[in-house]
Amino acid sequence: MNTRFRNALRTLLPSLAALTLASEASASTLNQNVSWTIDRAGTTSKYRVVAYGDSIYAGYNGSTISAAKYAAPTVDAEYISALWNSDIESVRRTKSGAIASDVYNNKIVAERSYMQASNTRVVTFEMCGNDGLQARSSFKSQTGTCDYSVLTAAENNCKANVTAAMNYINANAYAGVKLKVISNLHYPGYAADNTQSSCKDASTGATVKMQDKFLPSIARINFMMCDVARLKGFQCADNFAQYMGADYDSNGDGQIDSGALRYVLGENEASYVTRTVTTLRSTIRDANAHFVSSGSSYDYIQSDDTHPTYNGSTVTAGLFGGSTGKGAPRYTSFAGGKNPIWNQYGHERMGWAVSTFNPATP
Repeated sequence: MNTRFRNALRTLLPSLAALTLASEASASTLNQNVSWTIDRAGTTSKYRVVAYGDSIYAGYNGSTISAAKYAAPTVDAEYISALWNSDIESVRRTKSGAIASDVYNNKIVAERSYMQASNTRVVTFEMCGNDGLQARSSFKSQTGTCDYSVLTAAENNCKANVTAAMNYINANAYAGVKLKVISNLHYPGYAADNTQSSCKDASTGATVKMQDKFLPSIARINFMMCDVARLKGFQCADNFAQYMGADYDSNGDGQIDSGALRYVLGENEASYVTRTVTTLRSTIRDANAHFVSSGSSYDYIQSDDTHPTYNGSTVTAGLFGGSTGKGAPRYTSFAGGKNPIWNQYGHERMGWAVSTFNPATP
């Protein structure tokens, strides 16, 4: 029995117990680090994409020992490889279950060396999903008078750590980095939240529809992410719009739903929240059935009703450590900047959204 295997076994049982007793929306966390290189034929140069985050960028699939090979950052790497005609190393430094402060302190700051490498050209991150999930779980368990402060706390914690993360990346990433991107939040469980709370509003004495409380909160978080990105020199991949809006005009307003829901550069919070929560509310749909046309849809969310679906195989990531590997690209060219399955899986859609900001040259 080799040393690595023995060490892994020592931590396997207690780690499994912790993961069993606590859902990912609580305190349980799991490092899932992967380095995968898109090895393009006939190329000699190699550049790096570094992605920090939680289970979303990790490619979490319910396993404690594996993750999706083609999570969103690696999908983006495949697009860059074709654009730059070069090999692209996708480095994912992630922790499933981590709240925003954990991603910031223990991934972005503690593992800054990955973005400091001289071949790094793109740095991207996502966070705050678990802050929101924990707040939602807390709210759902409430009885008596509703305490909305759990939602406010999640929003405040998210803003503080997103801002700190952008400041830190700006100060510490390799000077030759060409692109910095934040991915905002989709709304997992949107349909399931279309139900009344167990607690009662202090003013009305009635229960509240949980969706009506959570949607404005996530809208404020997503606006903040994109607006801070604007101020800090980052791009913002609007996953809420990409996941929650159909790819056709469902309400006859002359706009494709997924485009109409997107953050508009420079708009104010009130405008964004009103547009999302009120004006275009009827166009928001659960991403378990993302409509690409009026008669065709794909499931963007796994059976856990939280994590994005993905295409292809898995790689080792979790209790037995991370993995490093390489392979030929699945697709070598992209008509119109999109691969053939760009809108069929959650991770493909997110990776494409990030790729739309890729610079023409390294």
